[in-house]
Amino acid sequence: MHLPLSGKKGLVIGVANETSIAYGCARAFRDAGADLALTYFDAKAEPFVRPLAEALSCPIILPCNVEKPGALDAVFDQIERDWGRLDFALHSIAFAPAADLHGRVTDCSPEGFARAMDISVHSFIRMAKRAEKLMDKGGALLSMSYYGAEKVVDHYNLMCPVKAALEATTRSLSAELSGSGIRVNSLSPGPIKTRAASGIAHFDALMEKAVAKAPSHRLTTIDEVGAMAAFLVSDSARSVTGDILYIDGGYHVID
Repeated sequence: MHLPLSGKKGLVIGVANETSIAYGCARAFRDAGADLALTYFDAKAEPFVRPLAEALSCPIILPCNVEKPGALDAVFDQIERDWGRLDFALHSIAFAPAADLHGRVTDCSPEGFARAMDISVHSFIRMAKRAEKLMDKGGALLSMSYYGAEKVVDHYNLMCPVKAALEATTRSLSAELSGSGIRVNSLSPGPIKTRAASGIAHFDALMEKAVAKAPSHRLTTIDEVGAMAAFLVSDSARSVTGDILYIDGGYHVID
């Protein structure tokens, strides 16, 4: 049986545990036939991530703290040694210091703003740069955004301008890398209860609002995000690039 991602090699950065959006994507990639390299943040996170990676038969499982010099390069060096190529990569990491995330954008510190931008946005640029030479026959890059990039969302605070920058970066990379046959898109799921989301104040209220407002009147699942991600990295989406793909039950179309 031919699967849409059979023979493709992919990298997934951002799995923290079984509720992670990145894990839903990784599972969908694997179910579609892809071989995966999967990273975990650090030794503390490894016991939560490694069993998931092993269940997906990932041949490459490595630590990757993008703030640590050389960590991202080590991942790509291993991929180059073992595979010699890469067909797609998913960037699903974001961070802002709690003091900056929980306060007004007006009051955020220069250090907090810079750190949030580095982890959440510039690391995607660094990933794209390393991926480019391994995608000599083309490929696909995905980032993970949120509706707060477009509208002010209560309690999302600093991450609103950060995600806006990520979406602008997605568009710029799509234009710059298209000549190499590399497509770049961003996924924008509705609110999903993940470990990362637990850092946002009043997140339960945000989920309740999404259920009430979205035409679907339900929350998005990590499997639904994964299905969209698998489509976007497949050859069926070869004309899709520079887009923000909403998986939010229509929430973004309602005022």
